[in-house]
Amino acid sequence: MKWLDELPYPALIAMAILMALLPFEPEPHLSEKLRMLATGVLSRPIDIFDLLWHLLPTILIGVKLFRARRSKRV
Repeated sequence: MKWLDELPYPALIAMAILMALLPFEPEPHLSEKLRMLATGVLSRPIDIFDLLWHLLPTILIGVKLFRARRSKRV
């Protein structure tokens, strides 16, 4: 996962913020899908894919942080 190690944090953070807020109108998908998840109605595969798609940059930041901490321990 060298490509992830080479991605700069500011770019990942910008992507995470943008993906969390898109689309701007009428409501961001991420808030809609998280509300659906909380109420237990997130069941269609397209909705689950959409949730994961909008969370992908945030997940990548987490993986990058985990790998950075792990490499410092070794």
